[in-house]
Amino acid sequence: MLGGTRSGKSEHAERLALALGVPVTYLATALSYDDPDFEARIRRHRARRPADWPTVETGADLVGALRGTEGPVLVDSLGTWVSAHHDFEVDLPALQSVLIERHDDAILVSEEVGLSVHPPTELGRRFVDALGETNRAVADIADQVLLVVAGRALVLP
Repeated sequence: MLGGTRSGKSEHAERLALALGVPVTYLATALSYDDPDFEARIRRHRARRPADWPTVETGADLVGALRGTEGPVLVDSLGTWVSAHHDFEVDLPALQSVLIERHDDAILVSEEVGLSVHPPTELGRRFVDALGETNRAVADIADQVLLVVAGRALVLP
């Protein structure tokens, strides 16, 4: 599930997860920071989820959390997972492997950064490159890829 900031990607992913009809484990890659705006975003995300969905705050250990979680999962998001790694260096083969090995549904949310303003800093460009590579690696093994724009989801071929 790809989309830009405030595109509705997380809400759409949550609706897909609800349609599975069973509790879904929410794997949150973002950790709480001392940032009131970010904390408010986290509260809004939590408030939307059903009370019977367990939440696991994975931080950088998304691969380990995926390996250790039975049943369907919703991962939100790959962007905060990439940013949790030093120099944005993630193990994409390990992520692909654990996703391929899973027997249960996995819905992954990620920020589509290829359509945004070109970052003016070297750090910003490295993040965009790393997340773009991550999105492509996950899309390469996904059963379906959706792009959310203005709250509307488009199935990508």
